[in-house]
Amino acid sequence: MNRLNGKTAVITGGATGIGWAAAKRFIEEGAFVFIFGRRQESLDAAVADLGPNARAVKGSVSNEADLDRLYAAVKAERATLDIVFANAGAGSQAALGKITAEHIDEHFDTNVKGTIFTVQKALPLMSEGGSIILTGSSAGTTGAPAMSAYSASKAAVRNLARTWAEDLKGTGIRVNVLSPGATATELAKEALGEVGQKVYASMTPLQRMADPAEIGAVAAFLASSDSSFMTASEVAVDGGLAQL
Repeated sequence: MNRLNGKTAVITGGATGIGWAAAKRFIEEGAFVFIFGRRQESLDAAVADLGPNARAVKGSVSNEADLDRLYAAVKAERATLDIVFANAGAGSQAALGKITAEHIDEHFDTNVKGTIFTVQKALPLMSEGGSIILTGSSAGTTGAPAMSAYSASKAAVRNLARTWAEDLKGTGIRVNVLSPGATATELAKEALGEVGQKVYASMTPLQRMADPAEIGAVAAFLASSDSSFMTASEVAVDGGLAQL
C-alpha cells in the first residue's frame, strides 16, 4: 500500500519501540519520516535501518529549543508537515506513599508538556488533511498498580485530543489517540521488569504482549486518509486489556 505516498511525518520517540515500528510502516507506505529522540546512537542505528527516507534529529520533547530545531529541520528539507506522531513517553513505577516530586516531573514533563509542545510547534507547518496522533495508554483508562504518575499523565493525553479537536475546528487537521496496552518495548522492560511483563500478558485477553509493529500498523491507519472522518477518538490497541 502507498497510503502515505508523498507525506512528511514527524515521530517523537522514533528510534526504538513503537516509534521505530511506526516509522518503518510509514516509510513502507510512502512517507518521508523525521525521527526525534534523546540518544544519538539509537537514532543513527534507526536511520541506518530505515533507509534514505528517514532523517534523525536529537533532542528531548521536554526542551522547547530542541523541538524548535526539529521543526526547523523539517521546514528546511520538506517545507510542510502532514503527520505528527507525538509518541515520546516516560514510565516508571512508584507506589502511593513513595511518589516524589522528581517522579511526577519526569512523567508530566515528557508525557504532557512534551506532547503539548510537540504538537503546538508543529502547527505552523501543517494544513488541511493533516493528522496528529498522540500515544495514550490502557493505563490512562484503567489505572495500574504503582503507576499513578504515568496513568494520570496518559489520562491527560486523552483529554488533550478532545480539547484540541475543538481548537482545530475549521483547519481540516485531525487529532486522535492511539492507546496501546502491554507492548514488548524497551520502555516496558524498564518499567515493568520480566515479572511485570508476564503479569500484564496474562491479564490481556489475547494472553500476550503486543509486538510494536502491531501498534505501528494502527498508527499508519490514523495517519492516512482511511481515518479521514475520525477526530477526538481513542483507538485501543491493547489486546482487550482495558475493554473488559
